[in-house]
Formats: sequence, structure tokens, C-alpha cells
Amino acid sequence: MNLFRLLGDLSHLASILILLHKIQTSRSCRGISFKTQALYVAVFVSRYLDLFFRYISLYNTVMKIFFIGSSCYILYLMKYRYRPTNDPSIDTFRLEYLIGPCVILALIFHYQWQISEVLWSFSIFLESVAILPQLFMLQRTGEAETITTHYLAALGVYRALYIPNWIYRYFSEGVVDPIAIIAGIVQTGLYLDFFYVYFTKVLQGQKFELPA
Repeated sequence: MNLFRLLGDLSHLASILILLHKIQTSRSCRGISFKTQALYVAVFVSRYLDLFFRYISLYNTVMKIFFIGSSCYILYLMKYRYRPTNDPSIDTFRLEYLIGPCVILALIFHYQWQISEVLWSFSIFLESVAILPQLFMLQRTGEAETITTHYLAALGVYRALYIPNWIYRYFSEGVVDPIAIIAGIVQTGLYLDFFYVYFTKVLQGQKFELPA
């Protein structure tokens, strides 16, 4: 564990806590993509199946359980408790366009021909594009609540911090993970337009609105 990895994990943790706070305090899921949250459940469940047969550390185990549990809880809130505030008419991204290619990539690019390894690769590829339904929703509505943008910013920072983490691991440990690196760069790239608006408007006290 190095500083960049730790800060990345904390940013990821913060993004989920911000989202939960937004939903619970506003009693609304308005502006949140159910499809993106469902993809994150698929990401965490497929990636952390090793919980049942491999122990790394208490920190690692607690974080894995938290990410699976919290993502499932968010789905529950959106599907049941605050369902009337969830508008599927604007959450229309076709998930098969993401899941299908990720399955194919995982079957081709993995490090060992084992179910757990293929699922890990699938989770890495899927996480890199899981935010697309949320960004697509932003494009359709053209605006978002400030706290929702903070959630997305924390999620973007989480991935961005993994880039210096990989650089650090290469020089300190000689470790190179091409699957994670390529997927992480793709995911970070998807946030570029969002971050431009976030830094030039939201952090200046203005409402988040995409250019017409």
C-alpha cells in the first residue's frame, strides 16, 4: 500500500458516502443513473469473489465488503425506497453495448485461464466504462445538482490517483499491470469534459450546466 493507492481508496470511499448522503438527505435519486449503479454492483461482485477463498489483510477485506454492501444498498434505495424519484425515461443508455464488449475483452485478455481471473478482467474493463450511463444522463439533462457533481468528481479523482500509483509501483516494485493501466486511462479520459465544467463552474460557485 502506497500513498497514491491509499488516497485513491479514500476518494472512492468518499464518492460512495457523498452519494449516500445525497440520497438520504434529499430523499431522492433524481439525477442518479440506476444503470451506472447496477454496473458498479456487477463490478464489485465479480472482482471481489476472492473474499471467499483468499485473505490479504483486514483493511482489504473490510473495503471489499463495504464496496459490495454499499453499492447493493444504493440499488435498493433507488429501486424501492425512493423509486418514485428515479426516472428511467432519461436513463436510457443501452447496457448491452458495454457488457458485451467487456465480456469479450475479458475472455481474450486475462492473466490466467481461471474463472476468478476472467471475472477480475471483466470487472476492470466494465469499471472503465460503468460511468457512461451517468455521463449520458448528464448530457440529456444538461445539468446536475452540486452534490451529484461532487460525487462524480470524487469518483474521477479515485481513478486519476491510480495513474501515479501505477507509476510508483513500476519504479518501486517493477510491477506492470497493462489491463488495469489501459482501462484506468480510458476511464480517466471519460471524465475530462466533466472535470472541465466542474473546475470552471462548480468550484467557482456556479451551477453545473453543460455547454449548449
